[in-house]
Amino acid sequence: MSPLLMIASIAITAALVFYTIGVFAERRAGHLAGKHLALFWIGLACDTTGTTVMTIMARSGAAGEAAPAIHGITGLLAIVLMLFHAGWATVVYVRGRRHDEKAIRQEQTFHRFSTIVWLLWLVPYIIGLLVGIPMIHMETVPAVALSCAIVAVLAFFLLKPARNN
Repeated sequence: MSPLLMIASIAITAALVFYTIGVFAERRAGHLAGKHLALFWIGLACDTTGTTVMTIMARSGAAGEAAPAIHGITGLLAIVLMLFHAGWATVVYVRGRRHDEKAIRQEQTFHRFSTIVWLLWLVPYIIGLLVGIPMIHMETVPAVALSCAIVAVLAFFLLKPARNN
């Protein structure tokens, strides 16, 4: 594995770790705290760093085989979603200091949106794993299908409404 690919892989995996901890810690807490906000921004920075390094490698031909276009498109969309998510988290956090009805409703909406963004972010992450790991090295269409199936199963469990007993 080339040093650049190692840096990119570590950065994107760090993004997964920071973003996952941020999203699920926020879900568990039931409110958005400053530490969650920091984790979202750190995750975004790591993902952007890893994606930028991989883009440089792809343009220079250092990556060997080119990544499938769908991976690049979904990766870019994931970064845009993460940027929007972190920005909205910042707004919700600042407004939440007021503790009025509108701020409370906005934070409740944000909790669900946070999980959806995390799930969508997983699609390009899993595609990259399936296509990029030599032992797996799946073709593009099956990798996209499996990635979407994994995320759909996770979404089923994470987004289903809670039962009131």
